[in-house]
Amino acid sequence: MLVQQILKSKGDHKVVTVKPGTLVSDAAQTLAERRIGVLVVSRDDEKIDGILSERDIVRSLGVRGAKCLSETIDEMMTANPVCCSRQDSSDAVLARMTDGRFRHMPVVEDGKLIGIVTIGDVVKSRLQELSMEKDALEGMIMGY
Repeated sequence: MLVQQILKSKGDHKVVTVKPGTLVSDAAQTLAERRIGVLVVSRDDEKIDGILSERDIVRSLGVRGAKCLSETIDEMMTANPVCCSRQDSSDAVLARMTDGRFRHMPVVEDGKLIGIVTIGDVVKSRLQELSMEKDALEGMIMGY
């Protein structure tokens, strides 16, 4: 399955972005309100400057304490995150996520942000593929 099919199955979900210079406390509030795990950092909602996950915030809290909440996300975000395209396979994306130990991957086309896939999205698509293959094999065995 291609990333393009995963995005289509997710429907029309706009990627939540924040601007560089956003306070960590404001980013954490957005994550909580939207019930999401990551924010894409972008000046113009198209070019990706970085990505900030709830894990990034928790790690910083653990190391530096609550003072990090009054700082900006610029130092905490992951600059130049790993991205994929619509034409990448779900298997390739899953392998990159697993190897890199991250759960969210922006989807970029012509240098512009067009979506985001999570490891849950990719696993769900793979399970659907396996279910369809199982049904087809059972049908062949049973003579349908």
